[in-house]
Amino acid sequence: MDSQNLKKFIEEYGLVSNVDIDKAMEEIKKDPSKDLGRVLIDAGKLSEEDLNIMKGHTLGIPLVDLKGEKIDTTVLFEIPEPIARKHNIVAYKKSDKGLEVAMLDPDDLIAIDFIKKKVGGKILPRLTDKESIRFALLQYQKSLKAEFGDIISKEARQVMATAEDLTGEELPIVHIVDTLLNHAIIQRASDIHIEPFEKDLMIRYRVDGILHDAMSLPMKIAPGIIARIKVLSQLRLDEKRLPQDGRFKIETGGITGSKVSFRVSILPTYFGEKVVMRLLPEDSKGFTLESLGFHGAGLEALHKAMRQTVGMILVTGPTGSGKSTTLYTVLDILNKPEVNISTIEDPVEYQMPRVNQTQVKPEIGLTFASGLRSLLRQDPDIVMVGEIRDKETAGLAINAALTGHLVVSTLHTNSAAGAIPRFIDMGGEPFLLVSTINVVVAQRLVRRLCDGNEKYFLSKAEIKALEAKADLNKVLETLKQEKVVKATDTFETIPFYKPKLSDVCPTGYASRVSIHEILPVSPAVKDLIIKRGTSDQIEAQARREGMLTLIEDGLFQAASGLTSIEEILRVANE
Repeated sequence: MDSQNLKKFIEEYGLVSNVDIDKAMEEIKKDPSKDLGRVLIDAGKLSEEDLNIMKGHTLGIPLVDLKGEKIDTTVLFEIPEPIARKHNIVAYKKSDKGLEVAMLDPDDLIAIDFIKKKVGGKILPRLTDKESIRFALLQYQKSLKAEFGDIISKEARQVMATAEDLTGEELPIVHIVDTLLNHAIIQRASDIHIEPFEKDLMIRYRVDGILHDAMSLPMKIAPGIIARIKVLSQLRLDEKRLPQDGRFKIETGGITGSKVSFRVSILPTYFGEKVVMRLLPEDSKGFTLESLGFHGAGLEALHKAMRQTVGMILVTGPTGSGKSTTLYTVLDILNKPEVNISTIEDPVEYQMPRVNQTQVKPEIGLTFASGLRSLLRQDPDIVMVGEIRDKETAGLAINAALTGHLVVSTLHTNSAAGAIPRFIDMGGEPFLLVSTINVVVAQRLVRRLCDGNEKYFLSKAEIKALEAKADLNKVLETLKQEKVVKATDTFETIPFYKPKLSDVCPTGYASRVSIHEILPVSPAVKDLIIKRGTSDQIEAQARREGMLTLIEDGLFQAASGLTSIEEILRVANE
């Protein structure tokens, strides 16, 4: 719809005043590439929803209201929940004429094409509003909870009525485990915890970094569930006294037909064997550094380090801080036909095309050190070491970086500056470190806010409290440099957001984004390394050169509307 036609419809509906329309048209005259609808939305004069309704009217798409309407689950599940959420589209009615789907954006032809390929019949698009979509999406959760609860309760009763010794091959046990795995995938869990206690078997999912109780099962069926997971992971069924580690893969179905790998760890506890499974979606590729939360001068420093053909890029942080995802994203960017990339990992989390990946096996002598020593004879250009954890691996990584290789790896330290003393503790000579380390990245994961959250402004007392934890002037300067806020803004005029709980978004958060400290090894930092400076001295110098600390970068992300200040303070342990 061009600007002139849209202007007529807006005037006909009386949604925007003539004065505001005229102002928008003047702006379009200055820049013809702009669209009237987008200009009015950016100015806060028109909502996205109203614009879509007008588009639908011109296209002859009927408007439907789903609020309060119970959708048949067989129709609802014609569109998998992840696709429905991503594209704001739900199936609500099926007839001989075709499948009627309600959507927010009538221009989203990709979603229509996806669904048409899956369903194989005629798709009848209908327009609806956000509240209707929220109500329909909520029915996924209710239907799934009821469905999974019914399946597990029914199968558990069958198991309770059968023999004591369970091998994991019984059909009810198979159904229970399959249901648990599918439920975890749909909930976007990163880990499944199966924990035995005196009377109950507790199932918990970690979603967006937070553990939640999923369900409690009778302790009698615990041996069967553990046995089934051992069968899937090809582990020893008769070994119940020692820890075991394994892996298996399942098809998720859905439109894309993607696969999810499960990394399994089994540990004996007082009441039985505890299982923790890490979910690793194999289609988690295609990330960009920007989508992971990198920005501004830090992003430029990382790109500069990636353009080097020698040296070392280090990513630090605790377990579960997204280090592996960052490394895989860096490798994905560097993965070109003219370079040879080899990795040594524990474990191999994602398979990457054109990358030679090796998993360590300490029980047969294949350690990080021995594996790194061998793969350096394989003529690599870029080497990824999953983790530098001992003196021998540290020495080999430094030598690799000195002899014409770009090395990317991880360390377990709490800050970017702390990586240098840690390397020295592992036997790295300072004069070698200044010649090899290009950049150090420390990171954490914070939960991302859902849409429609509560806006507020910081009080003077809140600003004063934050000043004790971060350099707010530096954060404000960065926000202005990257044009996130206006040049005249202060922390009193910048809007922040609090999570707003809803049926569609129960915690107010969905998915995660990372916050970073990015420390380029500048000449001044090199001088401190040579003098064996402390991590505090190195951090102070890096901050003088413009580095944002984790909490400062978190405040930048909060001011950008991605997360909340409460979440930043929780994760940064301030």
